[in-house]
Amino acid sequence: MLVSVLTIICSAVLLAYWFRYTCILLLQNAEQRQPAMRTNGAPAFGFIGIQERIREGQELDPLHRALGRDYEVLMYLVAHASRLNLGSLEDRVLVLDYKLMQLQFRLTRALFPARARGALTEMAVVLETLARRMGDQSGAYNRA
Repeated sequence: MLVSVLTIICSAVLLAYWFRYTCILLLQNAEQRQPAMRTNGAPAFGFIGIQERIREGQELDPLHRALGRDYEVLMYLVAHASRLNLGSLEDRVLVLDYKLMQLQFRLTRALFPARARGALTEMAVVLETLARRMGDQSGAYNRA
């Protein structure tokens, strides 16, 4: 019985470690392949400039709401555009990472603001990566 419990605990810890490492590698790989998204004029999405605003020390709740709106828009596009999908395993891992970082933000924003900032930053990077992937699928995003 004890061996079974220890095996389950070790497996859960290794799965969590694998998931975090995979997410970090996916995001680093995406950033290395393509430069950050830039817009001329007003950005269409809030995640484009959110990392700078987090570093400037702006209030976190409005930034979290802006990221939530961007996520909803991206998911709406996926649901309603015929050529856009997030069906690959990598895309699904990134969506799950976004949701877990959202949970981490909610749990840490009051007591650990530095962790909450890190979660928001990762959420912004995930949304940027997903938007880039969707842009590549539609042919709308030209590489610099």
